[in-house]
Amino acid sequence: MTPELMECEAQALQLPLAKRAELAEHLIASLDEIDEVQNEQLWLDEADRRYNEYKKGNISARCAEDVLQYARDIIK
Repeated sequence: MTPELMECEAQALQLPLAKRAELAEHLIASLDEIDEVQNEQLWLDEADRRYNEYKKGNISARCAEDVLQYARDIIK
C-alpha cells in the first residue's frame, strides 16, 4: 500500500462506524463505473502484485484444495 493510501486509510478508520460504512459504499459503487477492460487490467495488476510478493517471500501460498476446504468449513 502506498503512503498516500495508508494515510487515507488511517484517516478513514478514525471516522465513526456509520461514516466509514457510507464511505465504503461510495468507494464500492465507484468501482461499477469502470469498464470491462479497466476491470481486467486491475485484476491483472493485482495478480502480478501478489505473485511478486510471493516470489519475494513476503506472503505464503496454500493449495486451492486447502483454501476451498477452509471456506466450506466456515460456511457450515
